[in-house]
Amino acid sequence: MYKRQDALPLAGGWCWFDTVEVLARDAAPRLMPARDLPETAMTRLTAPRAPIASLDMTAPQIMGILNVTPDSFSDGGQHFDPTQALAHAHAMTRAGAAILDVGGESTRPGAAPVQIDDEIRRTAPVIAAIRAEIATPISIDTRKTPVAQEAARVGANLINDVAGFTFDPALAPFASQHALPVCVMHAQGSPETMQRDPRYDDVTLDVYDWLGQRVEALIALGIPRGRIVVDPGIGFGKTQAHNLRLLQNLSLFHGFGCPVLLGASRKRFIGDISHTPQASDRIPGSLAVALGGVAQGVQILRVHDVPETRAALDLWRAVTFAAR
Repeated sequence: MYKRQDALPLAGGWCWFDTVEVLARDAAPRLMPARDLPETAMTRLTAPRAPIASLDMTAPQIMGILNVTPDSFSDGGQHFDPTQALAHAHAMTRAGAAILDVGGESTRPGAAPVQIDDEIRRTAPVIAAIRAEIATPISIDTRKTPVAQEAARVGANLINDVAGFTFDPALAPFASQHALPVCVMHAQGSPETMQRDPRYDDVTLDVYDWLGQRVEALIALGIPRGRIVVDPGIGFGKTQAHNLRLLQNLSLFHGFGCPVLLGASRKRFIGDISHTPQASDRIPGSLAVALGGVAQGVQILRVHDVPETRAALDLWRAVTFAAR
């Protein structure tokens, strides 16, 4: 599609827009010219995003998942051994991962909490080993301050909290004090309960409003907007219909003026739609969802399958930006 002369850049990146859809709880959606946006909304939608943990946000970036858990839904136990975890970190980095997301507590539906000491024992040695050999930025996937503290001490660069910094009130102040970027994710309920009949008045606006409140709360605690990533939390307290609705409206989340992360890799709704009950068979569906997110300007893709995602992005880039 040819870019119109009056089009605006989305988040300073590869997408553009000339029309916006206005959503409201008490009125039908309506379209308006992008040039008529209020100044604050215009700035947040168009301004280039600052680098996050040294990652360039003007191009899609791959976050490789490294679960050092015995029970994660897709790859539980595969990288539980530190030697295997380090080998997988090397493999993902060579394949194109721009950041590695290390997690020691499964957040699959129905998962039980992990004790803090156990989570530290799972994550800190792996992060230290990665940092000793690999310069790639590292994210610690945790809800708990002591885990993040130890992870940061041995080399983690970003805190990724699936509870949106609501589980442990000390976690956001720690990130602020140490100038660590954060990813704030929406989830309805905890991993133990989140898939027990999740309900929303309007899933898109409910998730948007909740994330907006969390962004403002983090800013009030001293974390600048430029160090905040937002994640709508696909699969966390959502039905298939909720997930699909959010995926249709991912571009809305650029309205915070923050980079957007999409974590849909191998999720159950992909298996349900593509008739692939085994998580490892959901690579094609995961790639389709990832490219759909990139088409809406998503800056970070959190994935299990780094080589396949890198190849898909390379083909997308070749087709999208081929000389006409």
